[in-house]
Amino acid sequence: MGPSRPGLVFFYSPVSGACRRTEAFLAQVLQRRQNHDTFALYRVDDTKRPDLVRRFRVDELPTLVVVEDNAVRRRLVRPRCSRDIERFLAPWLK
Repeated sequence: MGPSRPGLVFFYSPVSGACRRTEAFLAQVLQRRQNHDTFALYRVDDTKRPDLVRRFRVDELPTLVVVEDNAVRRRLVRPRCSRDIERFLAPWLK
């Protein structure tokens, strides 16, 4: 069995325009670079999983967190464009 994929956790609010934009930016980055299988993607709704929001110490939404080998490797708070996300995910992208 090969190494497991890093987890990409997307913390969002369903009523936030900024979160919807970030989700679109993320989809654009993964599609453009054909990296849909690079990460195990987890979407965390802050209203349904406040326990995870606290556990990951998320203070602002949207927030992206990369988890690898059971440790948080990187965190990006309130990305403004797809380039922010692309730079953030660069170590893992093809």
